[in-house]
Amino acid sequence: MSDSRRSFLKSLGVATATGAATFANFGAGFQQALASQPLASSASDLKITKVTSAYFTADQRKMFIKIETNQGLTGYGEGVDAVGGTYYLAKQLGDKLVGKSPLNVNRLFEDLRRISPLSPFTGSQSGVFISVLSAIDIALWDLAGKALGLPVYQLLGGKFRDSVHMYTHPVDNSGPPERIAASCLEAKNAGYDAVKFWVDISAFENDPNKQDVYNHTANNKEIERIVNTVAAVRQAIGPQMAMMVEMHTRFDLPTAIRLVKAFEPFDPTWIEEPVPPENMDALREVTQSSNTPICVGENLYMVHQFENLLEKKAADIIMPDVQKCGGIGEAQRIANMAYAHYVPFAPHMVGTPFAMMASAHVCASIPNFFMLESNQKTVSDWEGIVVDPPVIRNSFLKVSDKPGIGLEIVEEGLRKYATPGIPFFK
Repeated sequence: MSDSRRSFLKSLGVATATGAATFANFGAGFQQALASQPLASSASDLKITKVTSAYFTADQRKMFIKIETNQGLTGYGEGVDAVGGTYYLAKQLGDKLVGKSPLNVNRLFEDLRRISPLSPFTGSQSGVFISVLSAIDIALWDLAGKALGLPVYQLLGGKFRDSVHMYTHPVDNSGPPERIAASCLEAKNAGYDAVKFWVDISAFENDPNKQDVYNHTANNKEIERIVNTVAAVRQAIGPQMAMMVEMHTRFDLPTAIRLVKAFEPFDPTWIEEPVPPENMDALREVTQSSNTPICVGENLYMVHQFENLLEKKAADIIMPDVQKCGGIGEAQRIANMAYAHYVPFAPHMVGTPFAMMASAHVCASIPNFFMLESNQKTVSDWEGIVVDPPVIRNSFLKVSDKPGIGLEIVEEGLRKYATPGIPFFK
């Protein structure tokens, strides 16, 4: 290799954010792709020129980041949940990227996380900061893949599978047990072999037995209704279909332990978020009390919080949300760490079809993938925002082989979902 080639690769400096011993293969495909580029290639001169954002839904729980370059290439990324009111945060973070090469994805991620004046500490960031950073990270991977002519999974070291296993939700997650059960059966008839349903929130709002909305202890009548719902779903869908019980962190420790034991005869694939995530010792008590796997992680951020979860053995399955845990690179690091603990990786996903495909690239690139969340309405609810939207067939989604994330955003289609009063990609 020539000195100029070595200098070129060194300047690009693709680095992982955690120890080389744990993540030795992370980014290997990315480095190989960079090495194959001629020194005079356009990729070597690629620079970010502009970073903008757009927000969607009335409560601003979804956002897109758009990264433009001096060569007409554009990358998109999506963030969810903790992104409301972050327009100026996204603008300030994006301005720090202008003039830099988008191919240094991991370095730019660390620059924003550690060196930005908006982040005076070298760690401890979560919430809105990391959710916005997740969208930026995804946009950088999308852009890098387009610049190098490779799908994101290839930049992550290649794929273990061509398609990823999806699970869905029932259209109706509220009402009496028989109504939820009927909706889960509809999901089965639509071709899904796994379904997740709620036993809280909407059900609680319509449950006359709930005496105090602030008290997370369920009384006997509430528990009867919840257990009857799980029993009705299992009876409706049969013994072979996978079912997951969503508890949305709405219960206290004694109620959670009581419920997970009551669910065992119905053979759930997992029980999700039984208690709030802040107290991992309480979560570990629930996990150790149950013969059913406990799945958590949609409200945890960065590899460090998952390290604590895994070290405490507080969960059997982890479910980071790629759109808010730190993005594509961080999600793969989290998955690799879980692999060292023999823990499955089943990402949370409540975004658009673009978010679903971005998550699928991560799922394809790791050995310990289990299932990815979807929704029967994920594609139809966001009609017109991407060209050739992805299709889930018999519970499987084919991972795109096109450069980047592999979906072309239609901005005019996206505009009809935009939050009024917030600039749209400006």
